[in-house]
Amino acid sequence: FDYYNSMQINTIDENGNYVELGGEFPLEENEHFNNLPVNTLQSNIQVPTNVYNKDPKLLNAIYNSEALNDVYINNFQRDPTLTWQYFGSSFGFFRIYPGIKWTPDTNGVVAFDCRNRNWYIQAATSPKDIIIMVDISGSMKGLKMTIAKHTINTILDTLGENDFVNVIAYTDYVRYVEPCFRGTLVQADLDNREHFKLLVEELHVKGEAKIKNAMKESFKILNEARMNGQGSMCNQAIMLITDGAMEDFESVFEEFNWPERRVRVFTYLIGREMTFAQNTQWIACNNKGYYTHISTLADVQENVMEYLHVLSRPMVINHDHDIIWTEAYMDTVLFNTKAQSLLLMTSVAMPVFSKKKETLSHGILLGVVGTDIPLMEVIKLAPRYMLGAHGYAFLLNNNGYILAHPDLRPLYKDGKKLKPKPNYNSVDLSEVEWEDTDEMLRTPMVKGETGSIILNIRASVDKGKRPMYLINNYFYTNIAETPFSFGMVLTKGHGSLMFTGNVSVEEGLHDLTSPDLSIASEWYVQNPKTGAVLMV
Repeated sequence: FDYYNSMQINTIDENGNYVELGGEFPLEENEHFNNLPVNTLQSNIQVPTNVYNKDPKLLNAIYNSEALNDVYINNFQRDPTLTWQYFGSSFGFFRIYPGIKWTPDTNGVVAFDCRNRNWYIQAATSPKDIIIMVDISGSMKGLKMTIAKHTINTILDTLGENDFVNVIAYTDYVRYVEPCFRGTLVQADLDNREHFKLLVEELHVKGEAKIKNAMKESFKILNEARMNGQGSMCNQAIMLITDGAMEDFESVFEEFNWPERRVRVFTYLIGREMTFAQNTQWIACNNKGYYTHISTLADVQENVMEYLHVLSRPMVINHDHDIIWTEAYMDTVLFNTKAQSLLLMTSVAMPVFSKKKETLSHGILLGVVGTDIPLMEVIKLAPRYMLGAHGYAFLLNNNGYILAHPDLRPLYKDGKKLKPKPNYNSVDLSEVEWEDTDEMLRTPMVKGETGSIILNIRASVDKGKRPMYLINNYFYTNIAETPFSFGMVLTKGHGSLMFTGNVSVEEGLHDLTSPDLSIASEWYVQNPKTGAVLMV
């Protein structure tokens, strides 16, 4: 079975023939897809470099997904506002519509793996509380420690805003990598994940490994979170990263986890030695987890992803086809191709499960299907010209982060290039609507409530040259079946009078966004009698 590989299409070898898995694939620039050359009659397949593109299992899965092609075309004909539609397979391939030519990086490597993307991970699993336990005893010296750190970073990359996490390093005593987070779980947002990565990089090996105390500490944190209604209130797991477990730790599981086994334990055996493999495997298998052996850096990515399949099994067996909406993100593929008008996007995705009767109890995840939605498309539903001179609309997610707002400026200029700011998708509403000191606006919006509030606002106009004191009416409601809330601001007093005339929407918008009037430059006049200087 042959398929159109997005890397190989339209590529000719030295004999003038199309290369294998290539072939002629017509591409035309399309304004709707940011003037990228696309094929709206055909989807094609992207396979990352670390996956063999002619593996029989991969070919079978690609063949089974061929029917999606007609579905994508019909969807796009029914709703021309749709952008990219795609299917990310658990085998690693990525079917994208419309078909495009995929460009590798400067080393000829395709690092993009759909299984690492936020939309895939969120759709494949439920929210989770994770404690990462890493062995930093003397035996972890050298390459083992490098692999362990890379494993922690890879686990952190699989977490999102709806997950909670902490990282514990242990030798003969228990050490929190961030002492401020002692005995608790923190939201796995971008800032916290990056903070953990910096601290993990500074870990040094010493002493002897005593797993028992660290395991007790981890169970206590997770049990307390569950009892107090904190954390994700869903899946809970401990990730044990070690080169071997020697102690008798059965008593810990008897005390904290058995017989319910509410907390899954995943074990990652680091290094080439297999002496303690049996113990490490026993821990995972007796606590509804998964055991993997990581001997090189190249093994990390594939082995870490295995835990997602285990966490997705209950959803598969129960047929929970939850639709998820991701946090705002910048499409790096589009960004690199200078298609910057789409910029902030959200993805809507849902898991795809095997419904074969003979494998139903195994809970097999086939992949995740999804589409991208530019956030500006949502804001266009509340046109600026209908909201008055100081009116505007904004979007908020269930974690209080803004998805769209006039004061959200996600890019900065680095020389001539525009680059995304490090925390562009984790700007809290309180940072832009800072008059909302008592969170009378933020709290109900995060809870998805409907209502209104009046706030006294100081706004800057004319490029920040002068302030205005306004009384704003805020109206807000949730958007059904999404974790988003929509807000609209109307300034009191504005809109009570209306002029009728022949002004087009475009001209009206121009007057709102870039008025031709501006403040005169400052003049200084000196009183000849008193010598006083006045600013006019």
